Amino acid sequence: MTGDIFLQGGRMPGHAGTFDVLMADGRIHAIVPSGIVQTPVTSRVLALDGRFFVPGLWDNHVHFTLWAAQRRRHDFAPVTGSADEVLAHVAALAGGAAAASTPLIGYGLRDGLWEGSLDRARLDAAAGSRQVILISGDLHSCWLNSAALERFGLGEHPTGYLREDDCFRVTIRVNDLSDAEGDELAAEAARLAASRGIVGIVDLEMADNLTVWRRRIEAGQRDLRVAFGIYPSHLDSAIEARLRTGDIIPNTQGLLTVGPFKVVTDGSLNTRTAYCYDEYPGLEGEPNSRGLLTVAPDDLLTLLERASGAGLTPAVHAIGDHANALALAAFERLDCGGRIEHAQLVGETDFARFAAAGVTASVQPEHAMDDRDVADHYWAGRTDRAFALASLRASGAALVLGSDAPVAPLDPWVTMAAAIGRSRDHRAPWHPEQRIPAADALAASANGAAIIGVGQPADLVVTDLDPLAADPDALRTMPVSATFLAGRPTHLAPWAAALA
Repeated sequence: MTGDIFLQGGRMPGHAGTFDVLMADGRIHAIVPSGIVQTPVTSRVLALDGRFFVPGLWDNHVHFTLWAAQRRRHDFAPVTGSADEVLAHVAALAGGAAAASTPLIGYGLRDGLWEGSLDRARLDAAAGSRQVILISGDLHSCWLNSAALERFGLGEHPTGYLREDDCFRVTIRVNDLSDAEGDELAAEAARLAASRGIVGIVDLEMADNLTVWRRRIEAGQRDLRVAFGIYPSHLDSAIEARLRTGDIIPNTQGLLTVGPFKVVTDGSLNTRTAYCYDEYPGLEGEPNSRGLLTVAPDDLLTLLERASGAGLTPAVHAIGDHANALALAAFERLDCGGRIEHAQLVGETDFARFAAAGVTASVQPEHAMDDRDVADHYWAGRTDRAFALASLRASGAALVLGSDAPVAPLDPWVTMAAAIGRSRDHRAPWHPEQRIPAADALAASANGAAIIGVGQPADLVVTDLDPLAADPDALRTMPVSATFLAGRPTHLAPWAAALA
């Protein structure tokens, strides 16, 4: 599809009147009050009839192939109130001779508040001989029965409940799809993302993301901009290839750029492995009762120094307050700037350290809605500084928003609703003092582009509601009429389909 596109009669949130927008050559060429200029003869025209246009949206933390794959797996999130519920659901799904040779892969377990411990014998009884792999909602633990444990060479494991690196080794193999299958699922997921107004993602899949996305884009996947993450296992090759954060990869039509260097330094809240100063209730005196530090401070410093020296922006996964303090200390010592991914629990005196060290808080507001009850239990007395978006913002820290999909839905409107409302499912807002204004949430979802401007890339979203005025419940189901990437429509609602 070629040619200019002229959007007529749209509204910009926070501005009176309607405007016309001319997109040409991949950029915004003009924004003028409606009726000031005639429609260019060469342009295709889309009458917005008072709909709203905003900058294209980004999800700044995604595990994209995993998200794409899990959309076709069994969702256990609705039945994770107890181990008994999960086992009953496994028994209902596991039967049938035809399915016996196919592993049952489920996701969405949230076992943080379950009574008792998980064991393989109970899962064996529910599953029979079928392999069962149940992945937690936070991706940091998984529960396997004996048949699945044997498959992964873990037949002697006492419980089948794997955490952190043990879990990652299993899930990486589970998600080792063929190129054809992975690319097909990714193309489908990219179309869905575009339908929610997303123009770009930061993909932090644990994979060789450069190879994966270069192949996909060269094969014709062009619905998203992708900044790809690099993990320690690929750091040597990235440095050898002279990759630098922000560089555009040749022959990808400008869609693929080098993203951050990612290091995971602790675990998660639901798995009770986020590294904290205080012990987890019920784990007092046990090994790792304060969570797990998976990268020692000296090792973290070495990794960040090497990556930043090569031009790669570091992004450190830190969830517990002690993990965040250690990550900030490394950034301060190196004075290299970067990102902290998650920043879920932050010490009172540490908020100001983000801005002072030039560290962006890459946060996922919907996690607060998923984890509020778990946080109230395990972080009791500290939740005023948990998922503390307003405190981070007030300290001067830069915020970017994301989903951590598949941990939360890859939907920027769900993300913004959680940031603005701190509520879901008709519950009272959780720590409403940590809400942020709609304008800030929108800007943090558009990577700082609060409004569109002439000369910017023509990455635009057309919505039916005003995103600055809609209440959070309405935001969660925001109707998106059109998404444009570099002036090219990647999504059009039925009423706008004639533009294609």
